[in-house]
Amino acid sequence: MVKRRDNTLWALPGGGHDIGETIAGTAVREVKEETGLDVEVTALVGVYTNPHHVVAFTDGEVRQQFSLCFTTTLIGGELAIDHESTDIAWAHPDDIPTLDMHPSMRLRIDHYLQHRDKPYLG
Repeated sequence: MVKRRDNTLWALPGGGHDIGETIAGTAVREVKEETGLDVEVTALVGVYTNPHHVVAFTDGEVRQQFSLCFTTTLIGGELAIDHESTDIAWAHPDDIPTLDMHPSMRLRIDHYLQHRDKPYLG
């Protein structure tokens, strides 16, 4: 888990997709950038979108964001905080309810902990 500098909430590592990347490559890169850890993507937890979360940019562009959440396996690296975070930590599932995080992030973690047979599509 990373504690975000911009809103002080705990979150899973993540970020935007760069041109030329696979979606799994994006997840691997974002985890490395935000945690210092090397991972391999192993499964899709879900696809998340909220029709009420619409972003309007100053240039007139309007879009509805979506995100993908993956499970990964640790293959190397060392924990390191980047400029986007103020803290980084492993979190035991029993401690998740005590962490200050956005409900949408908590939903992703809950879906993972439920060991669902199919990815969430919502």
